[in-house]
Amino acid sequence: MEEYSSILYTGLRNQELLQKKDGYSMKWIKRLCSFIFLCLFLVVAFMLWRGYGDCQDALKKMSVQQMGAQIQAKEDYTTLDQLPKDYIDAVLAVEDKRFYKHPGIDPLAICRALYNDIRAGSYVEGGSTITQQLAKNQFFTQDKKISRKVAEMFMAFEIEKVYDKDTILELYLNSIYFGNGYNSVAEACRGYFGKEPMEMNFDECTMLAGIPNAPSAYNPLVNPDLAYQRQQQVIRKMEKAGFLNK
Repeated sequence: MEEYSSILYTGLRNQELLQKKDGYSMKWIKRLCSFIFLCLFLVVAFMLWRGYGDCQDALKKMSVQQMGAQIQAKEDYTTLDQLPKDYIDAVLAVEDKRFYKHPGIDPLAICRALYNDIRAGSYVEGGSTITQQLAKNQFFTQDKKISRKVAEMFMAFEIEKVYDKDTILELYLNSIYFGNGYNSVAEACRGYFGKEPMEMNFDECTMLAGIPNAPSAYNPLVNPDLAYQRQQQVIRKMEKAGFLNK
């Protein structure tokens, strides 16, 4: 009986020690998680502070209104009503299909891009909206830095405060680079197809919409095969976005 009691006591004692050890381990796990969370919070806070500061510094050099006025002053500035609907639909499908629904940034696109970047183990997708691309091209460098990305997001909000969606899209199309030295939709249309923007047919609309993603690679005069492949991607994206039926 005494031997049984001794064994029982030892077992209970060991169980008590294991529980204390488990409790001690859980305490350190919670502390570690809290520390990691704090570090992430500080990193995010720093990036937001840095990005906001970069945005404000850029605005001191040139206001949103000045940026817009410079683009609108171009001799060949093209308004949306001077562009085929197929071209506008193609641009929205391939660049920012929720353009008319978001406030300047698209959380869904950002999450998708983050997921794809993590899967690829490198920066393969940015998730930038048309407004963000306009902000990046006019106010910042092309560096793929997190702080620059945050500054771009703050600037997108500033642009959306000043201009309506149609004007933002016009400013974007009249300032992006199409390769071959063409810096607007009108220049690219005349240079690649020898016609005015409104005269573009469906094939030309979808071809032109795909070029800015990689102007050198998709230049139809230099790489017609790659340009054609990109055009087919644009068409598939138009179908997926609901701009076309099969």
